[in-house]
Amino acid sequence: LSVIGSVSEGLIFYLIEEQLSNVFNKAKIKSSIVTILTQVIVNEKDPAFKNPTKPIGSFYSVIEAGKLVQKGYEVMEDSGRGFRRVVPSPKPIKIIEAETIKKLIKDTVVIAVGGGGIPVISKRNNLVGVEAVIDKDLASACLASDINAKTLLILTSVDYVYLNYNKKDQKSIKKLNVKSAEKYLKEKQFASGSMKPKIEAAINFINNKGKKVIITSPEKAEKALKGKAGTLIAK
Repeated sequence: LSVIGSVSEGLIFYLIEEQLSNVFNKAKIKSSIVTILTQVIVNEKDPAFKNPTKPIGSFYSVIEAGKLVQKGYEVMEDSGRGFRRVVPSPKPIKIIEAETIKKLIKDTVVIAVGGGGIPVISKRNNLVGVEAVIDKDLASACLASDINAKTLLILTSVDYVYLNYNKKDQKSIKKLNVKSAEKYLKEKQFASGSMKPKIEAAINFINNKGKKVIITSPEKAEKALKGKAGTLIAK
């Protein structure tokens, strides 16, 4: 699965680099772009390895899912759409290529940690890929901390973080501090598969000396960086 992750990362990186290069050329921006296959250290004793929760891959019927279970795979029903394989989603600890990225970003646009990065563990000073998928938001926050970034911009499908999302009393949040974010997490205001990991990533980043996190849609990104849109999370 770690090798498949590296392939996916390369595919994602190619598309981003290609389109970013086209934008730069059109805008006559003279800046180099580089992509780095990113390995992410996880703890082999992370509880996630005993409790796989991350759905991946195709959807299967009950019969197909049963055959997978016989082969030793773990499966779960996914939102009424069928069964999928589930794998561990351990917390990222360190980005292996962080120091290289830190040097490159002085004069180069760096594309990294695609899809959460490639999960690896350290065994006797050797890196070994593991069967897991790392959350992309948590991995991005980990990289941002490792390179001493001050701002983390998380782009998603909504313009703001919302309380009571998709309910009649839905309310957008313009500003949020860490204490309130932790409170809302305990109240289960944010869905596990969407906003929850973004809020957790924001908290991790700020607690690791980051200054601020902005969560918004790609369309509102420029305004959000100017303080005119999006949700701002700070200490």
